[in-house]
Amino acid sequence: MNGLLLRLAGPLMAFGEHALFHYRDTAPFPTRSALIGMLAAAAGRPRSHALDPHHDLPGAPSYTDLALTIRVDRPGTRYTDFHTAGGGRPRGAGLRTSDGNYRAQKKSTLVTHRIYLADAAFTVAVEGPDPLLQHIADTLEHPHWAPYLGRRNCVPDEPLVLRSHTPDPIGQLLRQVPLTSAQPPRPGQDTLLVDFLWEAPPPHVSAAQVHRELADDPTDLRPLTRRYRSRQIWRTAESLPAALYAGPRPLDRLTDYVLQESP
Repeated sequence: MNGLLLRLAGPLMAFGEHALFHYRDTAPFPTRSALIGMLAAAAGRPRSHALDPHHDLPGAPSYTDLALTIRVDRPGTRYTDFHTAGGGRPRGAGLRTSDGNYRAQKKSTLVTHRIYLADAAFTVAVEGPDPLLQHIADTLEHPHWAPYLGRRNCVPDEPLVLRSHTPDPIGQLLRQVPLTSAQPPRPGQDTLLVDFLWEAPPPHVSAAQVHRELADDPTDLRPLTRRYRSRQIWRTAESLPAALYAGPRPLDRLTDYVLQESP
């Protein structure tokens, strides 16, 4: 399959895995549901139709047809936001309970903890049917709803779309795409070890080397009936050329890489 390349980077991002209202966690990497949600939002699809086939495209492809491979350029740091809601509001204007009444005044402040990844960066190879890939690239460049990295307050850095069409997206991750790494290579160092996350075992990894199982493959994204399938993730450490290091200000190298595809 052909593919496109996305760069997910920003001051904060969060990809809920076992989120409850009082405690909203994050997976250490972008989840499949978060990425599909971002693509559907950019296309202007509400949650109730996010996974529907694109009948306006040849073959009626769906976001469920996509295969994702993630390169962990910079894992980031876990950051906890101590968050409160409802406190200080007048009677009759605070938070409601499940029975429709208001919370008692002495319990009006609800405390939550929200976990984020700070200063993380990932490069994602998205493989799938060509018409759907072009549609994704177009809608991310001109989104109906602004893309965000898991939560609406997590705005992505530019560039978001690195390549809209490439016949070997995995090869690009391994040998071509500039690396937004926090640590430069040491003098004389020829390669850098970089983590990759795969949806299927790559040829050089045994099927027994499963990194983890994650319930993040959406089958229904409607707010009241959300459903997810479990999937397995394989993790490897790949040796990449040290020359891919983009430096402390990677925008110039990334811009050059993007412009190489421009006509």
